[in-house]
Amino acid sequence: MKKALITGGSGDIGSALCTRLAQDNIHVIVHSNHNFDKAQLTADNIKQQGGSAEAIAFDVRDAEASETAVKQLSESGLIQIIINNAGIHRDAPLVGMHRKNWTDVIDVSLHGFYNVTQPLLMPMIQSRWGRIINMSSIAGVMGNRGQCNYSAAKAALNGVTKSLAQELASRKITVNAIAPGIIQSSMTSNSFDAQAIKNIVPMKRAGTPEEVAALAAFLCSDDASYISGQIININGAMA
Repeated sequence: MKKALITGGSGDIGSALCTRLAQDNIHVIVHSNHNFDKAQLTADNIKQQGGSAEAIAFDVRDAEASETAVKQLSESGLIQIIINNAGIHRDAPLVGMHRKNWTDVIDVSLHGFYNVTQPLLMPMIQSRWGRIINMSSIAGVMGNRGQCNYSAAKAALNGVTKSLAQELASRKITVNAIAPGIIQSSMTSNSFDAQAIKNIVPMKRAGTPEEVAALAAFLCSDDASYISGQIININGAMA
């Protein structure tokens, strides 16, 4: 049974990712920082449905804590799938954005990627199989007003996705990014009403966490072994 670590696994998209991968006979590690109870609930629900899961809490911004956690997790079995899904919003126009709101968003999405992924690379390389998925955003592809920090963090993830894919290609490890548009979640419910979504999205609806999770599950499969270094948009035909 392959083993996957999903950061930010307690959120709406994160829990859908965990649930979907578990359906493919993958042991999922549901990560959280502040919402461990929700991560544990997701893991418990997966086990009740016959899947294999566990929950863990640590701050991806903390390099030492992240390295300690992933090494402990690896002691019980090689982690060959990483989904870097942890992310936060601190939206504001750049002219009025506090420095902490800039650095916090980049610390979680970008530095968190490094802190979690880098310690797991050598064992993955030695196994000659792996899947790394970075959860980007349409904001990292197109930009978005009031989200310079978030757009910068996600655009950086897009860049590292392409570079790391080239570094690991000969080891049968794929690295891709998923860039969702407007997805139904507690994070977006207060930002977009139904009419706004119809105006913005050509498909006239928001996507679902399950649709994002289905794409991630495909990228984790052997059927996607020749897909790497790609930024895959899932946004209802938004340009």
